[in-house]
Amino acid sequence: MDTQSETAAPEPLRGSGERYGFVDLAQSRSVVLEAIMRSAQAPRLEQLTGWEFNGLNTASVTKPLGIRKFKKGFYRGPARVPHGPDPYVQGYNLAVRQNALQAPHIPRSSDRPRRFGFYRVHRVVPGSRDDLYSNALLLDYGLGGNGPRPERFLRDYLVQVYADDPNLLLGKAYVAAGPKRLAVSFFALERSNPHDFTG
Repeated sequence: MDTQSETAAPEPLRGSGERYGFVDLAQSRSVVLEAIMRSAQAPRLEQLTGWEFNGLNTASVTKPLGIRKFKKGFYRGPARVPHGPDPYVQGYNLAVRQNALQAPHIPRSSDRPRRFGFYRVHRVVPGSRDDLYSNALLLDYGLGGNGPRPERFLRDYLVQVYADDPNLLLGKAYVAAGPKRLAVSFFALERSNPHDFTG
């Protein structure tokens, strides 16, 4: 008897029976996204490294703030802080133009992209303060060498929506407020382009 197949979570599908796409995922209800966050698996670090992903935040407040659309990149390079879980990769954010959701993600500064909001990416440490999704990767901005910038309080969790598709990811952002973790927004990521940034 295959007990693994009996306990595996069903594949998340739209009402039409089709898989979620990037924009579909970003426009889905929070209850649907939370179920995916709880049941999906963590992406593999090596499948993130060297790539940038287009991103869409789901919270409506991100639109007037000018951060509904963004990009994230992942890389291997010198550690930005001397401590933290291992193995890991690192990452950054890129600001993009806030055009239509289906329109291309265009960096605000295309000649020399400004990378900011750095983070360390690693598996969630069991029993730690940030053990909210044990099946996810943690993007820890507190280990990103961001200095006094407010990004240092961000904690993102990241899962791979479909086991056979490393190109579509779902995340959930939190703010670290002392010992508490306050949920901010879900976000969808879609693989976009390779890069050569190494820190």
